[in-house]
Amino acid sequence: MPYADWTIRGPEIATCNCDFGCPCQFNGLPTHGHCRAAVAMRIDRGHFGDVSLDGLKWVGLFAWPGAIHEGNGEALAIIDERATPEQRSALLTILSGQEQEPGATYFNVFAGTISKMNEPLFRPITFEADTDAATGGFSVPGLVGATAQPIGNPVTGKPHRARLVLPAGIEFTEAEFASSSTRATGTIPLDWSRGHAHMTMIDIGPHGPNRPA
Repeated sequence: MPYADWTIRGPEIATCNCDFGCPCQFNGLPTHGHCRAAVAMRIDRGHFGDVSLDGLKWVGLFAWPGAIHEGNGEALAIIDERATPEQRSALLTILSGQEQEPGATYFNVFAGTISKMNEPLFRPITFEADTDAATGGFSVPGLVGATAQPIGNPVTGKPHRARLVLPAGIEFTEAEFASSSTRATGTIPLDWSRGHAHMTMIDIGPHGPNRPA
């Protein structure tokens, strides 16, 4: 089946309420029996057909009552307020898992677990990421703020650096693991510190991550 020609490339920060490492990355169950997450990305280069997505940002807030694969989740997409109507439509199509090979991307897989999709918001988004240093954060005024920093060694306090390689991953091939603090209000409230974070360079299209040859 042919899909629309699209690609998004750029840094992503994903945070969740699980312990460092996130059992989901290893097909395990969530640390606290349920999953809450806030994810953001800056698209350095991207397009949907002939619509450029360069420089735009997006944020996703998620809540599942159990493990993600058990479904009944709730989601809220927040799109960069600078996006034109055509760019908004393109980003919402991608984030909702449309125009993608079934099961090939995390957008498509997550979409199948969401029972309640809230109306999208269009707001200013702040995003900073330094994957090499495992630091960064994102925020939407009045809605969500999240920070990522290296995992601290509990004895020495020094940064404990860790990376995960997933050759067949549906989100990334390699990511830096970190610690997160996230607060969100409104439709999907979130609140944790010392939760999981991963930082990566997203490079993905309708058939999944664009993997190194």
